[in-house]
Amino acid sequence: MEDLQPILEGASRGERKCQESLYKEFYAYGMSVCLRYAANREEAVEILHDGFMKVFTHLDQFDNNRPFTPWFRKIIINGALNHYKQSLKHSCEVGLENIPELPDLKISALTQLEYRDLIKIIQSLPLAYRTVFNLYALEGYGHAEIAELLNISVGTSKSNLFRAREKLRMMLTPENHEKAYL
Repeated sequence: MEDLQPILEGASRGERKCQESLYKEFYAYGMSVCLRYAANREEAVEILHDGFMKVFTHLDQFDNNRPFTPWFRKIIINGALNHYKQSLKHSCEVGLENIPELPDLKISALTQLEYRDLIKIIQSLPLAYRTVFNLYALEGYGHAEIAELLNISVGTSKSNLFRAREKLRMMLTPENHEKAYL
């Protein structure tokens, strides 16, 4: 979008047309972030909608001298982390042996993986592994920052990242991948 400023100003005043324009402009971007943290599309939509509600109610805190996208991204990630913390209250620990194998992606070879297929693979990770993996590998957070954000120890962050990578490696090896489609 060329000039976002008038839309942001209108949205901050509660103008529905401006809010709708902002929503339409950033929906796909926000959804791409949410899908990596959520277990499925419905959960991602819930996180995204909560994020947009926060954006609309806190636009007065946005610094117009800075780019909008990083501010929006931070709100979405924080929403995903809040969702993670809520989900922890209702979940239990799962051992590596109980993690489901590669979901049926309906593809014939590992080299044909597309973005949505990679998202499905990441979504198949347990909540704790998926969250730490996303924060570390995709968002660039360090283990100390992750530990603070998720209220876990640095060691737990490192362990969850190791286990996430181990599981992803297992799912992406050609022999395991090919077995899923025979």
